[in-house]
Amino acid sequence: MSKQQQMKSSLLLLITACIWGSAFVAQREGMNYVGPFTFNAVRFALGALSLVPLIIWLDRRSRKSSHEIKASVKSSAVSGFLAGLILFCGASLQQIGLIYTTAGKAAFVTGLYIVIVPFLGLFLKQRINANSAIGAIIAVYGLYLLCLKNDLTLGTGDLYELVGAFFWSAHILLIDKLSRQTDVIKLSFVQVVTCSVLSFIVAFATETIDFAGLSQALIPLLYGGICSVGIAYTLQVVGQKGAHPTQAAIIMSMETVFAVVGGYFILGELLDTRGVIGCLFMLVGMIIPQLPPIRRNIIAQE
Repeated sequence: MSKQQQMKSSLLLLITACIWGSAFVAQREGMNYVGPFTFNAVRFALGALSLVPLIIWLDRRSRKSSHEIKASVKSSAVSGFLAGLILFCGASLQQIGLIYTTAGKAAFVTGLYIVIVPFLGLFLKQRINANSAIGAIIAVYGLYLLCLKNDLTLGTGDLYELVGAFFWSAHILLIDKLSRQTDVIKLSFVQVVTCSVLSFIVAFATETIDFAGLSQALIPLLYGGICSVGIAYTLQVVGQKGAHPTQAAIIMSMETVFAVVGGYFILGELLDTRGVIGCLFMLVGMIIPQLPPIRRNIIAQE
């Protein structure tokens, strides 16, 4: 793969991180008016709708036969459903966690996928170097400072975000595999439709869908749907096609910085000294895996 392609992928993933980071603010603001599953159901539906014109335009532009288009849709449907299941779990845990914690803390805990991805990759027989191991230790200590209370317990919201980080990590690894095998735009469309449908099912069963609340949450929903879902998840799928999963996780973890900045300026969220130090440790832990290898071939079990 050429350097130009790698740079393009990195840029797309950085834009994704920027959109996702600021979306934490929109997601938390939207929670003032609607429940977590209602919010996700509507925003993912909006994201799916925003992709329809793009899919139609690309199919016409490609001049593929109807048979080729049908084959592409079939392949994307299976892959997208699998990705959508994991996306639903991660997005649901993230949205519920935002009820109990700040946008900045939620983003930092979610950003631990930068550490988790290489270790999950061990199960796929991917190598992990010393940088990733050291980064993991530093990031976990940062998580301790940021989230653990004096009695060594995690806050409710932080725990939701931490479990969600494992699903985001699995999603990154799955997208890395699927994006090389199928139409990336259709894959993105099917996964967000799957997430929306599952969210609607849970919302109808557990929440009261209030149309007055939806109207009040219109701006967060539009941003969370069109920008965070329709644009950013598509950029993620396209960007990951030309990037290693660990590299992709590192770049996308920059969403934490954008979330903290947005939370401070828009929501007035502040961290205490211990929390700020914890964030710094986590940021260092996220950056270290990107540095030149300290030692090659620390690997895992065969």
